[in-house]
Amino acid sequence: MSLHVIFVRHGETLWHAENRYAGSTDIALTEHGRAQSRALADWAEQADLTAIFASPLTRSQETARDSAVRTGLPVRVDERLRELDFGIAEGLTRAEMHQRFPEHLAAFRTDPVTNHFPKGENPLDASDRYLAFLTELQAEHHEGRVLVVGHSTAIRLALCRLLGLPVRQYRRTFPFLANCALNELVLRDGGPSLLTLNRPVTPGELK
Repeated sequence: MSLHVIFVRHGETLWHAENRYAGSTDIALTEHGRAQSRALADWAEQADLTAIFASPLTRSQETARDSAVRTGLPVRVDERLRELDFGIAEGLTRAEMHQRFPEHLAAFRTDPVTNHFPKGENPLDASDRYLAFLTELQAEHHEGRVLVVGHSTAIRLALCRLLGLPVRQYRRTFPFLANCALNELVLRDGGPSLLTLNRPVTPGELK
């Protein structure tokens, strides 16, 4: 038996245009982000899903809602799926960080785990909670297809842990997760396998 978990980053938010670090800040979707969630729902309706989970942040729940309506499945909110709190970097662009605390930004670029932003969450703690969620999920759903709508950094950290990759390299190994693209992982007794990464649900749409 195997469990297919489809990780999806939420739709575009109001801070995407300026590339601001949202983290734990609750930011709403743009109109384009809502269109992305509807396109995800088109896929979900045909995907034979057995469950839908989302982080507690609005942008994640908004993205999952259309898929829930189309499939008839409830959105199960799990606190462990939330994005990292980026501490002093919350709400800032890279240029603003460079102006305010260049030494912290430089250290973060070198090793974003050991040198995570002050007052923020330790990425290892975030990956631990994600793995705890997945362990519980696999115990509850031995097989089937589960949609998990979450956030870019938390998902990338979880993928590194699951696939045995250096966590401090998560930004280099997985430099980009597109909004509402499919990242499918198979969980088996013999270990996890990554089937797809950044697969768009709309042809030609990957940004």
